[in-house]
Amino acid sequence: MSETENNTAYIPPVQLSENSRFQFKCHPGVPCFTQCCRGIDIMLTPYDVIRLKNRMGIPSEDFLALYTKPHLLETTDLPVITLKMMDDEQKSCPFVRKDGCIVYEDRPTTCRYYPLGVATLSYKEQQKDGFYIFINEPHCKGFEEKDQWTVSEWRKNQGVDIHDEINELWTDLIVRKKSIPKNVQLTEKTKKMFFTASYDMDGFRRFVFESSFLTLYDIDKTTLEEIRSDEIALLRFGFKWLKWLMFKEGDFRLIESSLSERQEKIKARQSDVS
Repeated sequence: MSETENNTAYIPPVQLSENSRFQFKCHPGVPCFTQCCRGIDIMLTPYDVIRLKNRMGIPSEDFLALYTKPHLLETTDLPVITLKMMDDEQKSCPFVRKDGCIVYEDRPTTCRYYPLGVATLSYKEQQKDGFYIFINEPHCKGFEEKDQWTVSEWRKNQGVDIHDEINELWTDLIVRKKSIPKNVQLTEKTKKMFFTASYDMDGFRRFVFESSFLTLYDIDKTTLEEIRSDEIALLRFGFKWLKWLMFKEGDFRLIESSLSERQEKIKARQSDVS
């Protein structure tokens, strides 16, 4: 049985660039409308979580608990999340209804890209003009519509270019970790912080402002004011801190006196235990 007869998505092994053209349009008038919102895995990006949890008016930890499933990303051992599907026969997206998506303006990056996908390259192979693939699902009638696009036009039309720009540093961390030998492992604490700084903005804000973080790192006042009031600024700050934490790269500077004091306290606790 061919892939088309089996009604599964066919992904042509062809690299698309920003200027590649394709024909597609999705709207309530196509007979397959919302079918692509069922029986799928939707990986959520950090910016997706911010948009969705704000749309619903709930804290990030509540959104994560109610609407997501955690996973370890293959080849990187990094924690990521997918959208939790409904427990119905079709495994539907929790935000899809017969007349469409109820969070359409804040829909995830993956949904915005469809019918395109983004290929993941190794860190040394990343290309500035992108590496996109075409997802051709036999049930989709959107390909029979007349509208034509370049990849660049589609990304701008769907707002995915903004999502990619905000998530760029985070994507770079994942691709870079993928290119590191598997025997180089992150600690469980680092993986936990990767999850918090990526997805739990409310928790990460508390970590920065209510823990010992600011006694360990020398953060300028302008940055502090910005990340205190701007979630996107806080998200980008978290990405930069993760880069320093994972690869010891960036402009984060430890306060030596506080670091020495902390090390002494750790030694003292270890002595008490022994």
